[in-house]
Amino acid sequence: MPWLELSLTLPADRQPECEDALEELGALSVTLQDADAETPDERAIFEPGVDQTPLWSRVVLTALFEDDADRAFIATELCRVLPELQPAQLDFRAVADQDWERAWMDQFKPMRFGRRLWIVPWNDETFAEPDAVVVRLDPGLAFGTGTHPTTALCLEWLDGLDLDGRSVTDYGCGSGVLAIAALKLGAARALGVDNDPQALTATRDNAERNGVGDRLDVHLPEDAPDAPADVFVANILAGPLSELAERFAALVKPGAPFALSGILDGQQHELLDCYAPWFEDLRTQQREDWIRIDGRRRA
Repeated sequence: MPWLELSLTLPADRQPECEDALEELGALSVTLQDADAETPDERAIFEPGVDQTPLWSRVVLTALFEDDADRAFIATELCRVLPELQPAQLDFRAVADQDWERAWMDQFKPMRFGRRLWIVPWNDETFAEPDAVVVRLDPGLAFGTGTHPTTALCLEWLDGLDLDGRSVTDYGCGSGVLAIAALKLGAARALGVDNDPQALTATRDNAERNGVGDRLDVHLPEDAPDAPADVFVANILAGPLSELAERFAALVKPGAPFALSGILDGQQHELLDCYAPWFEDLRTQQREDWIRIDGRRRA
C-alpha cells in the first residue's frame, strides 16, 4: 500500500517538540537529516557517546504516515505547536510501497576484496567463482557488508595476509565481517569485541551462518580477554583509536601485523604519531575520504 510522507526543515532546537508532535499525530517513523547536506556547511556526525544525541544546526525531519492520514489536520496541528512554521514549509508527497528488502538486495551484489575474498548476500544461490573464499552476510547489515570504504580497506588487508592457524582480534566488530573473513581465510580462532550488545548478536548470527561460530568468541570491551593476538584489526573511529593506542599495543603479539581504520583523511597524521611508540613499518592506504593505517607491533 502507498504511504504519506511529510518533510520539513527547522532549527535543531525545535526538533524535539516537532518530533513529539508528529508522533502524537500518528507518524509511523521520523528520520532526521542534515539540512546542509552536500553543501560547504555539511557536518558529519558519527557514533555519539552514551546518552548523547548530537544534531546539525538545521535538520530535515521526514515523517511517514498511513496513506489516509488527514494532511490538513496534520498541517494545522504542527503550525499550532510551532507557530513559526508556515504551511508552505510542509512538503507532503505520496510514497509508493515496495519490497524494501528486495530493493536493497538488487543493489547488494557479490563484492571482491583483494585476490580471493568475496562478500556475498546470504541467499544468493547463483554465485560461483573458482577458488573464492566466500563470506555470506545478511544484506540488511549495511555498514558491515563491505560497501563502506573502511570495511573494504580492512577486508583487502586481511586478504593479503597469511592467516593460516593464527588468532585474530576484530575490535569494533559490528556485523563480524572482518573476524568471519579472517576465519574463512584460514585463521584458527577470532575474537570480536564491540561496545554494542546488538553488534555481538549480529556477529554470532553471521558466524553461525558461515559455519565458523565454534571458532569465534565475542565480548564487550570490559569482558574481553587480555591475551595478545597474532593479527589485530580495529575499524572504529579516530578518537577511540587514539585513546586506546596503549591498550591495543598490549593486545598484539610482538612482530604481529595490525590495521586501523575508521579514519578520515587528515586524521591519520596524529594517529601515526600516537602509535609510533609501539608499532613500526607504519603506512597508510586511502579509499575515497577514508584511511587505513597498518604496520607491525614492535618486537
